[in-house]
Amino acid sequence: MREIVLDTETTGFDPKTGDRLIEIGCIELNDLLPTGRTFHRLVNPERLIPPEATRVHGITDAQVKDAPKFHDIVQDFLEFIGDAPLIAHNANFDRNFIDFEFSRFAITPPAEERWIDTLQLAQKRFPGMPNSLDALCKRFKISLVDRTLHGALIDSRLLAEVYLELRGGKERALDLTAVRTTAGAVTATGQPSYPPRPRPLAPLSTPQEHGIHREFLKTMLKDHSLWAAHGVIVDQGQEVAA
Repeated sequence: MREIVLDTETTGFDPKTGDRLIEIGCIELNDLLPTGRTFHRLVNPERLIPPEATRVHGITDAQVKDAPKFHDIVQDFLEFIGDAPLIAHNANFDRNFIDFEFSRFAITPPAEERWIDTLQLAQKRFPGMPNSLDALCKRFKISLVDRTLHGALIDSRLLAEVYLELRGGKERALDLTAVRTTAGAVTATGQPSYPPRPRPLAPLSTPQEHGIHREFLKTMLKDHSLWAAHGVIVDQGQEVAA
């Protein structure tokens, strides 16, 4: 499943009072894991950045003076996010600014139902506890060593790790029960029938070792071989699936 983790930095708290978006960062996920594809842009807000905002994210007027305006990047942004769900922490904040920028050019913004708020997920899992991005990183032992200031892309990277934990943790990516049988998917012996691996493993044994194994089955184990219990018989020097 493709998802996009998103974060923004702004000049303030409310676009309705004149605040504007100045940075947007996105991380692409596939099955909850980063693919390596990112989208990151500084945006010219067409206004000055208050000093108190700069103290939070470190972005100055000089840095965005020659940056593209939002309408210059909107098509690239839309192409990157596609129709994927959008993951954000306190998603209403980011959504309000993005919706405002879209509305200035009569462009339909991403639908509200596409947004997934990790703050709400965290509040359900840890009611009554601090659930800021920093607090969640510390709770999940996610390193903050590279983060001295807020930044859209680095916060998206941290949020991607937090989101993985909120969805079940790193062990979910290694879940050996992810492939499950459907109703009735059993063999004639009543054993579950599993589909083939999407990426077959390379053989680790040599043809010579195969021959030695066949001889061992024929001469030593015969009908008591555990292989027979799994439908493998030895017939004239060949291992054959029953």
